[in-house]
Amino acid sequence: MGKKNTLLICSLAFLSLMGCKGKNELTVPVNLRTEYLREPIGLDTKSPRFTWEYKGGEKNFLASRSEIRIGTSPDNLQPYTGNMILKPHTRYYWNVTVWDQDGEICETSETATFETAKLDPSDWSGKWITDSHDKEFEPAPMFRKTFTLGKEIEEARVYVAAAGYYDLFINGKRVGENYLDPGYTHFDKRILYVTHDVTPLLKKGENAVASVLGNGWHNIQSKAVWDFETARWRNRPRMLCELRLRYTDGTTEVIATDESWRTATGPYTYNNIYSGDKYDATLEENGWNTNEFDDSKWAPVQVTEAPAPLLVAQQMPGIRITEELSPVSMKKFSDKLYVFSFEKNFAGLSRLKVKGAPGTRVTLKHGELLKTDGRLEPGNIDVYYHPVKPGEVFQMDVFTLKGTGEEEVFMPSFAYHGFQYVEVESSAPVTLTKESLTGLFMHTAVEPVGSFSCSNPLLNKIWKATMEAYRSNLHSIPTDCPQREKNGWTADAHVAIDLALLGFDGITLYEKWMNDFIDNQREAGEISGIIPSSGWGYGEWPGPVWDAAMFIIPNALYDYYGETRSIENLYPTMLRYLDYLKTKEKDGGYLTFGLGDWVYWKSTTNNTYTSTAYYYLDYTLMARFAELLGKDAAPYRQKADELKDLVNRKFFNPETGVYAEGTQTAQAIALYLGIVPEGKEQLVADKLCEVVRANNHFLDFGLLGSKSVPAMLTRYGYVEDAMKMITKTEAPSWGYWVETMGYTTLPETWTLSPQFRDASLNHVFMGDVSAWMMNQLAGINYDAAGPGFRHILITPHFVEGMDWAKGEYHSVRGLISSQWKREGGKVTLTVTIPSGCTADIRVGDKTETVGSGTYVNTY
Repeated sequence: MGKKNTLLICSLAFLSLMGCKGKNELTVPVNLRTEYLREPIGLDTKSPRFTWEYKGGEKNFLASRSEIRIGTSPDNLQPYTGNMILKPHTRYYWNVTVWDQDGEICETSETATFETAKLDPSDWSGKWITDSHDKEFEPAPMFRKTFTLGKEIEEARVYVAAAGYYDLFINGKRVGENYLDPGYTHFDKRILYVTHDVTPLLKKGENAVASVLGNGWHNIQSKAVWDFETARWRNRPRMLCELRLRYTDGTTEVIATDESWRTATGPYTYNNIYSGDKYDATLEENGWNTNEFDDSKWAPVQVTEAPAPLLVAQQMPGIRITEELSPVSMKKFSDKLYVFSFEKNFAGLSRLKVKGAPGTRVTLKHGELLKTDGRLEPGNIDVYYHPVKPGEVFQMDVFTLKGTGEEEVFMPSFAYHGFQYVEVESSAPVTLTKESLTGLFMHTAVEPVGSFSCSNPLLNKIWKATMEAYRSNLHSIPTDCPQREKNGWTADAHVAIDLALLGFDGITLYEKWMNDFIDNQREAGEISGIIPSSGWGYGEWPGPVWDAAMFIIPNALYDYYGETRSIENLYPTMLRYLDYLKTKEKDGGYLTFGLGDWVYWKSTTNNTYTSTAYYYLDYTLMARFAELLGKDAAPYRQKADELKDLVNRKFFNPETGVYAEGTQTAQAIALYLGIVPEGKEQLVADKLCEVVRANNHFLDFGLLGSKSVPAMLTRYGYVEDAMKMITKTEAPSWGYWVETMGYTTLPETWTLSPQFRDASLNHVFMGDVSAWMMNQLAGINYDAAGPGFRHILITPHFVEGMDWAKGEYHSVRGLISSQWKREGGKVTLTVTIPSGCTADIRVGDKTETVGSGTYVNTY
């Protein structure tokens, strides 16, 4: 990053509100992070960002300055100016000291560390390798190399990149806790590599490093509607690996992929991201990933070219098993057929323990619904997958038993599924119990940072279902669903961005995904509706409302973190995109194409209206970005004003306050996007409420309305009406989903068709209602004028019928808490503001500006 952003990050200290007065009241910087990670070991950023929080001290303290000190030894730290040239493969130590407003030194933090990986392409010494098979060959390639270590190891790191997924082993032990690494990208543009500390896995003497590669998104060998089988990057999986050793005598050695590695295929007979894994244990060669194995019959590897020009460190959390679930029931149909049921819908895998005869074939089919006879019903999620290979079934893993007489354990390596039920069928009798199967919830392991609860059990269920759905749709990109599509739909993600960042620390994930936007853009400037994409989804469908993710998500990262990196990186991409949209304008500036209020209930909202409205938003945000980056914002403001006038001229009736067809969505997004002429806002909001009440408080909208209608009702004085809408238990409503239907995640549509052939039950894109709970009931909000929660807006609403509500959010600056409780006709509000922040506490028409600390008020 540039100097500007280094100063921005350091300003975390400048607004510290906890004091250094007195020896027992020292303000201490804590939770030191580099690149928003704790003690990272795989950074390739030449100008890393440093953040911290504060602990201790008195209220209303303001720091006058802070100083970061950095070095390669904890005993020799020097002031950091942002211009320090970092070295690759190096551990750095750093701490921070803060001074109070009187210029007196407070306290120095404990020392944190970070470690660089590859900072330049020349830092790599390994070669990309593959085997001699082509992209249609089904068994997965396996690789190995033995080597001898003659000295004592002090430290060892392995750097692994793959086109496809890898499982890596050292001396027979699997490396790391991540699965489905590296993350999904446009494989001809950018490949990610992962760094692991493997010091404990190595030994003096003979060692072996081995791997098996899965197809992942790189080499989809079967047919689905998104054309990944024709991807321009499709090829046989390949890898680059470098094991870097530092000995106790200070010398280093590198064991890297090259011509000396050996390759074969084995029990990993097939894998596909949509169907699943096939593993034949009868083909296992015992010890293939250890140093004792004789690989003389294995073939030499093929050295090959790099798949992409960019090789970048994967700095987002890996996909990990975050929860193991036991089935709540098992139904035995016969000694060859069992159905297992879990308490909730989730994304991940099944781990099966089974004993049987040699060659027994066991299939595990995964789904979200059961038929009336208790068998699996896949009809709602398999409609887009059209496999052409014999015996290939959607979300079905296949395990062929070795038949050793002992219990065998099977867990797929290169797929994941979305499911609540698993149907296990075998070719020969097996005996299974409820304990034979374990569900493994797997997702990008972003850290939870937000929680909400209240006296209304229905709202608590909606919040929980939203967060379960969000985690289920995080697999190195934000996805729409974890089963039938697994795609990075752009509007799904931007509508869900507030619930995402209020619930989880997602900055590294979204910064990665914004780089995928850069790689996705075509020469003419357009982007696709799913990102990454190999070519599907470009053109005038889905269109501008979807594409707005390019602007909305970087803007959200700035609001929540005070961070501009994605804005800087995407700025040229945004410019090209806006130039592209200019070529699509009609009648002076309208955009007449694209999707609008997707998955609406009954009322439709004019697509020209929604597309042009979001076109206005693009320019509004572009003006903000230009200002942040020190560029000329005037042309973007002018264009935004012109588009605002166009929308109002064509779609607004200033006498009645009606926009377009007067739907709930039409009224709400005009307010939400700031299109309404000054002085007409309440009229438009009143009309919105009138429409909602005329519909007996039933919602009547889709994706866009789900984010804007409750929020705008609340902003303009109709929170009770929003509450009535949200808590209905008849369709269409969120309450209907979780209470009447008992769903544990959020579905894709307000109701399912009787044939179960139209929607997944694990989507998050209608989940902004949970952000509404945190923002409006607990009242925790960022202030766009004080980004990164430098200044906080606390705006709770004490709605009728609720006795209490509580929200907690661990922001980049510390824990924010807001809770209220109704007792004896009065409401007590308790708010905690972290050091480094100020806040406005707004209740009704009263506003109190406060510094850090805990505040208790009665209303």
